[in-house]
Amino acid sequence: MIAVGIIGGLLAAVFGFIDWLALPNNSRAKNIGLWHGLGNFVIVIMFAMSWFLRNGVVDFVPNSLALILSFAGVGLALITGWIGGELVYRLSAGVDPGANVNAPSSLTDQPANVS
Repeated sequence: MIAVGIIGGLLAAVFGFIDWLALPNNSRAKNIGLWHGLGNFVIVIMFAMSWFLRNGVVDFVPNSLALILSFAGVGLALITGWIGGELVYRLSAGVDPGANVNAPSSLTDQPANVS
């Protein structure tokens, strides 16, 4: 299952990179998209390392580092998932060519439709 997740993550990265290239330069969406993509790349690397460390384990008990990498990957995925939500729901990136790609952060009290 980890191997399938790694392959799926790499395939998603291709399409995410294409979407990221379409974002306007010097926009907040481009910057956030970069962090989203880099974070997800790190997650794939962490799971690949965890999978490698589990390779050849016959007693079904992975070593501590493999478990730490897996749990850290899940934790980072929660953060990059929130960032992806910021891109889609707050900045409307990838939804509409006229999206508000410079909307303020959802952590502020400013509405997204401010120009």
